Amino acid sequence: MVSWILKKILGSKNQRELKRLTPIVGRINEFDEQFKSLSDDELRAKTAAWKEELSKIPDPQEQWKKLDEILPEAFAAVKNAARRLKEQQQMFTVCDQPMVWDMVHFDVQLLGGIVLHRGRIAEMATGECKTLVATLPLYLNALSGRGAHLVTVNDYLARRDAEWMGQLYNFLGLTVGCIQHDQEPDERREQYAMDITYGTNSEFGFDYLRDNGMATTREQQVQRGYHYAIVDEVDSILIDEARTPLIISGPATISTHQYDKWKPLIEQLVRKQNMLCNRLASDAIEKFQQGNVEAGGLLMFKVKLGQPRNKQLLRMMEDPDKRRAVDKAELSFYQDTRKEELFLLKEELFFTIDEKSNEADLSEQGRSFLNPDDPNSFVLPDLISEFTEIDLDQGLSDEEKDKRKAERQQHCDTQAERIHNISQLLRAYCLFEKDVQYVIEDNKVVIVDEFTGRKMPGRRWSDGLHQAVEAKEGVQIDRETQTLATITIQNYFRLYQKLAGMTGTAETEAAEFHDIYKLDVNMIPTNRPVRRTDFNDRIYKTRREKYNAVIKEIKEAHVKTQPVLVGSVSVEASELLSRMLKREKIPHNVLNAKFHMQEAEIVARAGQPGTVTISTNMAGRGTDIKLGPGVTELGGLKVIGTERHEARRIDRQLRGRCARQGDPGASRFYVSFEDDLMRNFGAADRMTKIMERFGLEEGQELEHRWLNKSVETAQKRVEQRNYLIRKRTLDFDDVMNMQREVVYTYRNEVIDSEEPRKLIFEVIDEAVPAKIKEYLDVDEPNYTGLVHWVNTTFPLGLTKEKAQFDTRAVDENAQFLIEKIKDAYDRKSSHEEPTAVKSLERYIILNAIDRLWQEHLYAMDALREGVYLRGYAQKDPLIEYKTEAYDMFVELMANIKNEVLNNLFRSTSNLQAFENFLATLPQFLMREHAPTAPTASADARMREPVGAMAGVAAGDGDGAGDVSIDLPVRRSIPKVGRNEQCPCGSGKKYKNCCGRVA
Repeated sequence: MVSWILKKILGSKNQRELKRLTPIVGRINEFDEQFKSLSDDELRAKTAAWKEELSKIPDPQEQWKKLDEILPEAFAAVKNAARRLKEQQQMFTVCDQPMVWDMVHFDVQLLGGIVLHRGRIAEMATGECKTLVATLPLYLNALSGRGAHLVTVNDYLARRDAEWMGQLYNFLGLTVGCIQHDQEPDERREQYAMDITYGTNSEFGFDYLRDNGMATTREQQVQRGYHYAIVDEVDSILIDEARTPLIISGPATISTHQYDKWKPLIEQLVRKQNMLCNRLASDAIEKFQQGNVEAGGLLMFKVKLGQPRNKQLLRMMEDPDKRRAVDKAELSFYQDTRKEELFLLKEELFFTIDEKSNEADLSEQGRSFLNPDDPNSFVLPDLISEFTEIDLDQGLSDEEKDKRKAERQQHCDTQAERIHNISQLLRAYCLFEKDVQYVIEDNKVVIVDEFTGRKMPGRRWSDGLHQAVEAKEGVQIDRETQTLATITIQNYFRLYQKLAGMTGTAETEAAEFHDIYKLDVNMIPTNRPVRRTDFNDRIYKTRREKYNAVIKEIKEAHVKTQPVLVGSVSVEASELLSRMLKREKIPHNVLNAKFHMQEAEIVARAGQPGTVTISTNMAGRGTDIKLGPGVTELGGLKVIGTERHEARRIDRQLRGRCARQGDPGASRFYVSFEDDLMRNFGAADRMTKIMERFGLEEGQELEHRWLNKSVETAQKRVEQRNYLIRKRTLDFDDVMNMQREVVYTYRNEVIDSEEPRKLIFEVIDEAVPAKIKEYLDVDEPNYTGLVHWVNTTFPLGLTKEKAQFDTRAVDENAQFLIEKIKDAYDRKSSHEEPTAVKSLERYIILNAIDRLWQEHLYAMDALREGVYLRGYAQKDPLIEYKTEAYDMFVELMANIKNEVLNNLFRSTSNLQAFENFLATLPQFLMREHAPTAPTASADARMREPVGAMAGVAAGDGDGAGDVSIDLPVRRSIPKVGRNEQCPCGSGKKYKNCCGRVA
């Protein structure tokens, strides 16, 4: 009560914030009046003057201060330029459509521009032309010369806005670029070099990954920094799409999937489960008819576990008594004391489905059906125990032990692959529906975005799920992919020094924006009062009744030629409505993932008299619906939602499609108890009581503002759950992000370095002492092992006697080896082509980083999947993940350095140069007493120089650590088998004669 009174007296935080900004709007308008007397060239000259002034300020913080100072003048220049374009009435084309500029910034748009410049989110209602608002802060921040980015939801909108608003920027003397999906790197670099660049979040993110994780030269990199960005439809990009990280992947080197092998059996299993659930549902109906409500409820609960979308089950759930019986059975079985009974109940099915967690789990009966001959086919072997048994078996040689271990490991991998394939196929059949989560196009499975209804070509579900869906649909199964580079949307946008966003719906997610991105939300008032009427939801028992009521309302509006926009949550629902409207002979347009190309055209026509438009989802569509002639008198555009979405924002966006700029309009949502939201997250008990109290008949609806609250409560539950998923994803990815920053910084240092040899020598200086400590800084120094490592990594030809490691301290040994290695490398480099040496040195380091980083990503994925199991041991998976991830990263950096050392003398700019280097080395025949053999005795080591280098080797001073190469001994006669006759002519077998001493 006190807070309400204070808010009335002092105003809300948002109102106080906007009140503080209002004087700046007055100053902008004053400058606008002054600029009217300037010529076009004089107005344009201001841009050049500001750019020159800001270019002399090297410190970014000082630049921000200067931008704040010139904000009123700069915004006034943009507004004045917009007015001049309107007065000139020049024709230009946007996406091949002719247009004339007809916009000048309103005061509320100036307010929105100030909020965006200050690095906040401006919530502005649909129709307030956020596209024009963005021109103000983009122009101002582009003056710094560091680049300003506008991020939008698809290529069409990026191109449209760049061409449309580009008229204004070009008039003021700034350049505009646009990133499109199919552009080549050279063209992308040009677009990023422009003052202002438009593009989609995925294109910006993937360019970052390609620049930092795949490019090998500065010329291949396209981006130039992360100075300032505005995210259009910020809630859609930073929240809805944040659950899925951006991943660049390549085909795996080998493909071992068995989806096509297991598909027929899974199909049979699903069919058997469907038949079983239908039989159980029929038995439940009989029990209810006999008055045995408890037994009927138990059978219905069993059906719900095995087939939640069973038609008979959904029909029975319409009856309040039956619904309560199911709820009672479910609650009783989830008590701790009845866990075993619940397990036995699940075992009576072939598998169980959990729609909330999107999982399907095989029962013992299902496993027996799939593999009746092998009871252990779904049990992973305990490798630790098996390896221990093999190690303790004294009758096995070391080679046989290794062979046995490899066989057991292979068996385990095959077993795991089979279990995984079956699990993913089961999910594909039971949880993923065609025309809901995906569509089939050009013999490929294309994912449909659940929030925007857009197709996402090129995106694939991870972990083999996409291949499972491809197998289910009978299309080509593409090879599994391997992650090459990855980043989450959250961490990409946190790279920017200043980030802002704009949307029609951010208020409900204000806490998440602040927690994750440190972005505050300001709600900007509309230019004209909103005249939209939001009616209460209408709630029905079944989807059938709901759709009939929707068609009835559409019919009534169509008769009086009032335009109607119908929102649905899936392609399937939109096509069902389309069929029903065709039956009623009502002409209409369908906007869903299947008709993406005509999207803008369909939306633009949605406000014409008598138009009926069905849309999968209006979130982020980016095109305003302008009312046709005479529509205002009919009540404006009517918006009908056929189902409540999981997120309240999406519903608000659908409502916001009507009543733009003071137009009239109305909206209403239709809900049924069969909708996914109500089934999974609605308060079933409360709904059942309401149905009982009102005694709903066929076709009757419930309608009250209290019921709207109940639906919103269900939505809040889902939003909270999704927020926790995103937060958890970010917590884990923050660990990965720190590692990514270290690796990418090192990678860029290599690319930018003018002297990569310094980096090579740094690696030698760091890695060699670490390796020497590994061998010598222990209780029993391993001099033989160190000699072996040196000779297999570098062409030094050391022996234990020549190296004399035991006569020096560890640090002195390190210095001795480092000097020898650097000297050998300088000799090798002298034979390379001088122009190619730097590129070769960069390649050696980059190749080591890229190969091992990809392996590290794979290992981190595996760690992340498995670490949740530690929760059973009362350990926090996140802390465990951080600890192990750190150890793995330390190992990665050490491995990168060792990989560089291994490749140092195994890489060349061309073959001739390498042969020239080899020709200068003393060449020795390899014998079993060669210095690389760690078991050789000291007094048996003899080296015989051959060929032209004999004299060089013989006269080479101390010979300690000569640069050398060992050649294999070649036989002058064919090899004699142990059981063949001895070639000496004795008549005995070779093994019993001369072979006995060989």
